[in-house]
Amino acid sequence: MRSMQDLVRQLNRSGKKLSKGHRKIAEYIETHYDKAVFMTANRLGECVGVSESTVVRFASALGYAGYPQLQRALQELVSHRLTAGQRVEMAADLSPTDALATVMKRDIQNLRATQEQLDPALFTDVLDRLAGARAIYVMGLRSAAPLAQFMGYYLNYIFEDVHLVSSGATDVFEDIARMKAGDVLVGISFPRYSTRTLEAMRFAKRTGAQVIAITDGPMSPLCEIADSTLTARTEMASFVDSLTAPMALINALLVALGLRRRDALAEHFRQLEAIWDTYAVYLPEEEPDA
Repeated sequence: MRSMQDLVRQLNRSGKKLSKGHRKIAEYIETHYDKAVFMTANRLGECVGVSESTVVRFASALGYAGYPQLQRALQELVSHRLTAGQRVEMAADLSPTDALATVMKRDIQNLRATQEQLDPALFTDVLDRLAGARAIYVMGLRSAAPLAQFMGYYLNYIFEDVHLVSSGATDVFEDIARMKAGDVLVGISFPRYSTRTLEAMRFAKRTGAQVIAITDGPMSPLCEIADSTLTARTEMASFVDSLTAPMALINALLVALGLRRRDALAEHFRQLEAIWDTYAVYLPEEEPDA
């Protein structure tokens, strides 16, 4: 794993001698990164043959406040490299009866971490870009497609010119071919990152459009392209992507945008209610018992 090699080189350049124990830890992580990054310090020490305190000192030597901080950094480094098979293997010790509690606990942790790390100024910046856009394009492929569909569905109530970019009957570049300066593309992708989404974001930048990314962290490749980025934690319990926190983040964006356009949105819904009633879009309310 190239990134771990870079960390070790940095440690050597700092003038500190890399101890035998530290080298064993680094070599184990480099070779077995898919397993090591989800281990506790104690478990990693057992696999390597060193003490837990040696693992903690290794994290400190690399400049981290503690092992949890190193572990989180490594998880971000390797998350996009995990194959579906490796994700399944991550949950090898999880029994079906424990799945409900484990998954919900992980999602609660993802929600809490997303809220704590969210920069209100960045959130406002994204709101400003969307509110000022001539047209809005929302793109999310593969597992991110439901997020894009949800966001695009509600944006259509708030704004007049919203486009959902998907890999359906046409190529994604046909969906964004008319994009120009003044438009905004929202690119949504999480590990394993969609190559097509990254290509579309680069294309949008070349047209002069603004690009907003919704992704999992500062090490995501989407961050390098986007003008503004919102991040949500997606640590998974198995091969299924955890989209709870990204969905909550998108929901908050939609609510905030709706509040900004409250009067126009209320009038739009009054018109829609008349149409829905005329064509029986929804089940009618039951008459109260006499």
